[in-house]
Amino acid sequence: MNKRTAIAVNTRFLIKGKLEGIGLFTQEVMKAFVQQHPEIDFYFLFDRAYDQSFLFGPNVHPVVLFPPARHPFLWFVWFEWSVANWLNKHQPSLFISTDGFCALRTKTPTITVIHDIAYEHFPNHVGKLVRWYYQFFVPKFIHHSQKIVTVSEFTKTDVITHYHTSESKIDVVYNAAKEVYQPIAISEQESIRMKVSDGKPYFVYVGSIHPRKNIVRLLEAFDAFKAQTKSETKLIIVGRKAWQHSDVEATLDKLASKNDILFLGHLSSEETASIVASSLAMCYVSLFEGFGIPIVEAQQAGTAVITSNLSSMPEAAGEGALLVDPNDTQAIANAMQRIFEAPLLRETLIQKGFENSKRFSWEKSAEKLWHTIQTL
Repeated sequence: MNKRTAIAVNTRFLIKGKLEGIGLFTQEVMKAFVQQHPEIDFYFLFDRAYDQSFLFGPNVHPVVLFPPARHPFLWFVWFEWSVANWLNKHQPSLFISTDGFCALRTKTPTITVIHDIAYEHFPNHVGKLVRWYYQFFVPKFIHHSQKIVTVSEFTKTDVITHYHTSESKIDVVYNAAKEVYQPIAISEQESIRMKVSDGKPYFVYVGSIHPRKNIVRLLEAFDAFKAQTKSETKLIIVGRKAWQHSDVEATLDKLASKNDILFLGHLSSEETASIVASSLAMCYVSLFEGFGIPIVEAQQAGTAVITSNLSSMPEAAGEGALLVDPNDTQAIANAMQRIFEAPLLRETLIQKGFENSKRFSWEKSAEKLWHTIQTL
């Protein structure tokens, strides 16, 4: 590309204190990308007031386009009116949309990042209007885009299968873990455990509380584990409540071990990383993922992982995890028991997981995205 090329980026998921999968991908890949390419002007398109911390270099120019897009009707208005008009007026060389949507009413070359198509597999886990929007527009977004980026080989295959997309149109750009996820000293681990679990060992889950995350079976499995082992181990849940979480609350009330299950809500990356690094294992037994960032975060932080044998999770975990059927509560409980009772197994998983985590970095992801751009 020529010097001072302009690239527009959909950054509406860059919201201070509320970064999850899409927002984290946008932040970390674009931060690395901006730093790797100072010769490019990046125009970050926000849908509301932005935090200065998201302007990753002097070559980043923020643009606020209204209205705030957090509803299907407003998604349409934002992309097809505000974004499309801006692109048509300013004519950047490229538009990168990191959240699976794009602007159809523009001729600007477009790369769209698709993290997953979970709504095709679990349609009841999203509202009817949202589901309709996805199923109606996503095929159009795929057709309109010059390139599609997925965050795993699994999602690439899923998109090809459901939408009959050409394999050559899709590149894989993996997620990664934040640098803050690192192993910590035994003494620091003990201090963290004193703060969060009265000094007791614990399993941890990090992510939103949502039906697809399979929290109900995780709670039931922990209850079975407690009955099997009679241990003082606790379960810590870190993450915000999304929607349809009443089943989690109803299940919790029925459990014999409910007083050993701690919901800490949303925490900072630093707090979460230290809690993960001090745990017995990350229990990430989701029903479906496009990648599964908490798996790699735990591995990079030097802890064991229990995760699902479905969708992208084996791909992300490599050999550094115990894989279980997420629909089998007893299998999850048995995996917890194996981790608890077999220190050598846990150490082996930690070592393999740490090596596996080296496959992923945001710098590598940014380089891969640059390769995709060069193929346009």
